[in-house]
This record gives sequence, C-alpha cells and structure tokens, in this order.
Amino acid sequence: MGEGPDWASEEIDHTRPSVARVYDFYLGGSHNFESDRAFGRQALERMPDLPTVLRDNRAFLRRAVAHLSGLGIDQFLDLGSGIPTVGNVHEVAQGVDPSARVVYVDHDPVAVAHSRALLKDDPNATIVAGDLREPRAVLDDAVRTGLVDLGRPLAVLMVSVLHFVLDSDRPREIVRDYMAATVPGSHVAVSHARLDGRSALRQVGKVYDREDSPNPMRLRTAAEVEEILGDLAIVPPGVTLMPLWHPDPGDDADVPQDYPGLAAVARRD
Repeated sequence: MGEGPDWASEEIDHTRPSVARVYDFYLGGSHNFESDRAFGRQALERMPDLPTVLRDNRAFLRRAVAHLSGLGIDQFLDLGSGIPTVGNVHEVAQGVDPSARVVYVDHDPVAVAHSRALLKDDPNATIVAGDLREPRAVLDDAVRTGLVDLGRPLAVLMVSVLHFVLDSDRPREIVRDYMAATVPGSHVAVSHARLDGRSALRQVGKVYDREDSPNPMRLRTAAEVEEILGDLAIVPPGVTLMPLWHPDPGDDADVPQDYPGLAAVARRD
C-alpha cells in the first residue's frame, strides 16, 4: 500500500481509487492519491468540462440546503458526503440557523477521517461511517449521535450518489426506506448523472464500469429519477437540469439541452 500523507490511515489502500477521492481530485482538492488521479484523468480525457459540472452539483447542494433551511428544517442527513469542501452542508445550514444539525455519512475512510478532523470543534455536526444502501443501519447510527431526531422533519441529501446505486440494489426502495422512517414535512434532495444528456458522460460512465473502477455508474433519465422518488411529492420545478433548480439571481444563463446532470427535491406529505 505504501506510505501515505499524514491524514491517511495506514489501513487505507492507496493503490485503489475511491469515488470520494476521485471527486476531490476533480474539484482540485488535495485529499487523493495517485491511483485516484490516474483514474480521474481518464474520465477527464473523455469529458474535459466534468469539473464544471461537479461545481454545478456543489452549487445545487448549497441552494437545496438553503431552500430547506428556509422551510424551517434544521437537521440534515448527507449520504455519500465525500471529502468536505468549502460551502459544505453544515456551513450553509448553520448560516441560516446556527443551531442546525448535520450528520454526514460516507464509506470511504479518508472522507470519514478528514471529516472528523474538520468537525471536531462543531458539536452540531459529525460524520458516521456507513453504506447508504443500508438505510436502517445508517439511520440507527445517525440517531445514536444525538443530532438526528426522527420525530421531527429531516432533510435527507442524496447528492451525486444515486448514480452509483445499481438497479439491482433497488434505489427506489432505498429512498423509500429512508423517507418512511421520517415524519411528514421531511424532504429528500437528489442530483443524478443523466442518461440522455451529453454523450461524453456516457464515455465517462464506461470508465466507471471497468474492473478497476471504484464504483460502477448507472446513468438515468429524468423519468427514471422521478420513478426512484416514488410516491413523494416532487416540489417545483420537478426533476430538472441541475443549474435550473432554483438558480441564484443572475444565474439564468442558457443551459444546453444536453446538460448532463439532473436535480430534484421531494417532500414526504
């Protein structure tokens, strides 16, 4: 495995890329290894504007959290949270309500270790190690932190993660199980790689489908994302192109028809 940087545990396999660390590489972060960078460069060869799309994804996350905070929701469960970056969930939510509580969840040990270091002085934010495909275990661990109360409205964030959940893992049932554990007024925010979007993204998907991939990727259409959300009430503007979901003032530039990312927020009534 070789010797890693100070923030990397000796138990971490430096030779195998991870989704969280490759994402960190795309965004220009420093919490990644050469295996992550090599994998990421192969994806960038096929879609050079991928980092721009991922920054759009982070912008959607911030807008969604601000929107949900404005509805009075003050507790968030961020599934597949990855490596913390500027403008993360707790910063946005606590900017609206300083008492807002956030539980991050990730299965990558680097993401977990770095998040713990970042959040150690914030009593209202923490991370738990977990696999989002195991809703009951994740929810139990989140409640155990004391920061999630399932008797009050909760925002569940599934941002840029469901395209790593294969059909065989039953993504609709995963979303259903999380939301079934919440009370009415709870919401889920989703962003997803788009099957019928930019053709270059399909080439990126093929990179993620290879044997050395950190996770296979399942691109989906807007109709398929809507199906995953099941009986939840999808709030306006519905399942839409990511930059078009409640854009900030001045961010109303034309979005190409083949834009590769979808976004939606849905409510449990």
